[in-house]
Amino acid sequence: MARERDIDIARTLRRRSTEAEARLWTHLRARQLEGAKFRRQMPVAGYIADFACPAARLVIELDGGQHADSTADAQRTAAIESAGYLVLRFWNNDVLANTEGALEDIRRALSRSRNL
Repeated sequence: MARERDIDIARTLRRRSTEAEARLWTHLRARQLEGAKFRRQMPVAGYIADFACPAARLVIELDGGQHADSTADAQRTAAIESAGYLVLRFWNNDVLANTEGALEDIRRALSRSRNL
């Protein structure tokens, strides 16, 4: 039942993407970035990751102002990392103002995962 609930939540979140999520997704979808397969709103370690590349064990989280100094985010990151994923966090406004910079950080993380 928990898996079905997570899938329903993920579907709802995909329909309600933020502007930053929508912009980043245009660059991640369809293997456009380094040929990596990303998924949106993927369940990982009991949480719903904004974006995940299972093959590279990479999760990307986009945060708005409500996440400033959030202990819940620290717990979420720790849980996802304990499942073997690297977590990259970006502020929504940073993705909107400097999309290419965020993409470059993601490229570096993908490159590191391939070199392990």
